[in-house]
Amino acid sequence: MSCVLRHKPDMIGLELDLGGWANIEELISKSKKIKLTREIIDKVVETNNKKRYKISDDGQRIRASQGHSIPVDLGLEPKEPPELLYHGTADRNLDMVKKEGLKRMNRQYLHLSIDEETAIQVGQRHGKPVVIPIKARDMYLEGFLFYLSDNNVWLTNYVPPEFMGDVL
Repeated sequence: MSCVLRHKPDMIGLELDLGGWANIEELISKSKKIKLTREIIDKVVETNNKKRYKISDDGQRIRASQGHSIPVDLGLEPKEPPELLYHGTADRNLDMVKKEGLKRMNRQYLHLSIDEETAIQVGQRHGKPVVIPIKARDMYLEGFLFYLSDNNVWLTNYVPPEFMGDVL
C-alpha cells in the first residue's frame, strides 16, 4: 500500500486525485497481487505505528499522510515549528550534508522529527544512525516554510547547513 499510495499508483493502474486520495474500492479491486480487503485496510490504518495512512471522513477514500515522491497537495497550511526538530540519517551522509544541507531528494518534502528517538529510528533504516538537530524556529523566522502532516511529521523543502546543530 505504501508504494502505491506514496510513489507508484500507476503500478496497479490506480489514479490519485490532486490531494493524494484513492478510492478504497478501486484500490481493493486493482490490488490483485496482495488481495486487499476493506478489513485489511482498516487494520493497517488503525495499527500502523507511524500512522502513515488516513481514511477520509466519508470512509470512501484513503491516502498517505506524507512521504510522497509524486506531487500531491496534502492541503497543509504553513505552521510555526518548535525551536528544534531533528533529522535522522546514516553517518556516511554527513560530509555531503554538512556541505550542501539537507535536501528532500526524491521526496516531495524533507521529513523532520519532533524527538531524537524517532530520528534515530529513521537513521537506522539507512545505516549507522546519526541525528542532526535543526534550528527550525530560526529557519521559520528567516522565511522558511514548515508543515505538520496528519501523522505529526514536520515537513519542509530544505535545511541549509547554517541551521544545523552539532551531530548527536
